[in-house]
Amino acid sequence: MRVDRLNDLFVTIICWAWFTLGFILFFSWRYVACALFAKETESSFQRLNSRFYQVFFRIVRITAPSHKWNIDDEVTGIRSAVIICNHLSYLDPLLFIALFERHRTIVKTRFFRVPIFGWFIKKAGYFPATGEGRFTRMMIEQMETMEGFLQGGGNLFVFPEGTRSRDGRIGNLNRGALKIARLCRAPIYVLQLAHTNNLFTPGKFLFQTRVKNTISLKIIDRIEPDYQHHTPSAAVLEQQVREAYKARRL
Repeated sequence: MRVDRLNDLFVTIICWAWFTLGFILFFSWRYVACALFAKETESSFQRLNSRFYQVFFRIVRITAPSHKWNIDDEVTGIRSAVIICNHLSYLDPLLFIALFERHRTIVKTRFFRVPIFGWFIKKAGYFPATGEGRFTRMMIEQMETMEGFLQGGGNLFVFPEGTRSRDGRIGNLNRGALKIARLCRAPIYVLQLAHTNNLFTPGKFLFQTRVKNTISLKIIDRIEPDYQHHTPSAAVLEQQVREAYKARRL
């Protein structure tokens, strides 16, 4: 048992060390170069974010081999869409950033107040969960460019529950992403993520490396309304999302 715990600690140190040493040694100067010289800073930052987390998950796979990964090929082929997914672990948004080079997402407003990190997520085109106070202008700017971003092949991914589920059930859904899909006339992909919480459990610091587990990500529904003739309300779209999860309940 003590050996297992030591292995968990070792893997945790290795994985999280990537966030400091890996960033400083291999990525910090790339971000600075993009900020100074790239013609499209946002897309450059997004690609760098994606590659950074691709390396992170390679490290996870190597150091925690008891966890298998089953990600549908169709998922990585999604383009120009709003992606809705359930939320189980802090690893979830990192996984989506790794999977999609061109991406935007909604981030909790408090993170934009964090020095340096707030600058990074703003430069990457992520936008705050609320547009109140000094974040109003940022929200407006992002919304003004959202349609072009989606039409250009980018994805907006969102965990509409806003927090991690402790039992796998879908909680209350924020309709913000669904309203964006209506406004931009974009298809909505409903994804189901399973068992990331068995690798990195909410409330625990250590990775659970000794658990035999399969992490899966799959498309369970594609909602593409006939926007030209009838645009459904956000409430109707929310009900369709809920029905998709109810039909494929874990």
